[in-house]
Amino acid sequence: MDTTRNATLETWMGEHGYSSNSLAEAVNKALERFTGRMGGLDGSSVRGWKAGRVRWPKAATRKALEDVTGLPATALGFVPRGRTSPTPAPPQEDPDMKRRTLVGGIAAAAAAAASPGTAAPRRIGMSDVERLQCRFAEIIASDHRHGGQLSIEQQAAALADEALNLQNAGSATQRVRSSLYACAASFRSSAMWAAIDGRRYNDAKVHMREAQALAEMSGDQAIKFRIWSHTGTMYRHMGCPADALAANDVARNLHITRRDPMFASLGLARQGAILGVAQDRTGTRRAFDHAQDAMDRANPDAYRPVWMIAFYDQAELDSLALSAYLSLGAYQTAEFHAHRCLSALRPHMCRSKAIATTRLAHAQLAQGADDAATFTAMSVPQDAATQHPRVTRMLQEFGAALRATAQGSSTVQTWTEHTGEAWRATTA
Repeated sequence: MDTTRNATLETWMGEHGYSSNSLAEAVNKALERFTGRMGGLDGSSVRGWKAGRVRWPKAATRKALEDVTGLPATALGFVPRGRTSPTPAPPQEDPDMKRRTLVGGIAAAAAAAASPGTAAPRRIGMSDVERLQCRFAEIIASDHRHGGQLSIEQQAAALADEALNLQNAGSATQRVRSSLYACAASFRSSAMWAAIDGRRYNDAKVHMREAQALAEMSGDQAIKFRIWSHTGTMYRHMGCPADALAANDVARNLHITRRDPMFASLGLARQGAILGVAQDRTGTRRAFDHAQDAMDRANPDAYRPVWMIAFYDQAELDSLALSAYLSLGAYQTAEFHAHRCLSALRPHMCRSKAIATTRLAHAQLAQGADDAATFTAMSVPQDAATQHPRVTRMLQEFGAALRATAQGSSTVQTWTEHTGEAWRATTA
């Protein structure tokens, strides 16, 4: 194997004062920002890059390195697989442009390849897929910070279109084409989720149909699971438990749930949340018992897609249990799961924290703890309370329930003043 030293990277590190250890630490932190988990690089990893032993790091690592340096990987001396020598970065990978747009580079590449001329057709490869996968990681990270925003939905839908445009931008192997369909399905499923989270259900259904078709063309079991599982969640939020169970069962019957207990656990936990809406106490308890058992059996080091790694863990299982037991009116059990969820949530799960905190306030209020419940509800960050549709609605319902149970009390006055100040701050 060619192990020509990466002099470009060495020069950049020297100019910017990075040692192998300090660059590894910076890249690990960047990985944590968009995956929720600290990277596992160390000084020897960076020395491997400099020595040329690793000529093209993994997609997530490259994205983190590009975030740290502000340069595309090719400009740092890395060579995409299949190339024998470093190639200058094309115009669309100018670092400033990459920071200004999620899709500009990909769109420019597709347009250049599709335009008439004398140049040979472009060859679409796995490096194109990996760039799309990095964009997908950005969408996932944005969703966990903000959630439900129309801008996230629009960005994800645009990237789905760009992935499809690449199908016609040049020649590719069947593996690459399947991967491009999987990328398009992944983006479309994120657009679907953003619409669900923002309570834009008609838009969510449009994204759902397109995502399902793309997933079938890709043959990717993981993305099929995500889409059908999201469909079940959509119908649960719409108050249609029968449709929700039917959709979630499609996800749970995929082969991937037998290969990986973590997927089985997520399917069972979402089934438990649906059964809570359906007022099936026994089924709810059984589903969460099985979900916990499956999670405990799962191999923590198994390969899983970034969307799964970024959100499904013990905290999310408890969040779904909190939702289910709140629906059942089992408020003490709901509060137990709320505290467990909030104590285990990873820092990047801002949207999830706001939702769990609001549900905890509901559970406390239903048990007669008006003051504690109000204090909990007031701890929800203002941006989530006023800008996230699901959180806003739950807090409005909390206020109505508080006024119904403690009308005329100082607690109601405190809550009214708090919400008035929050509203004025957002409209000022």
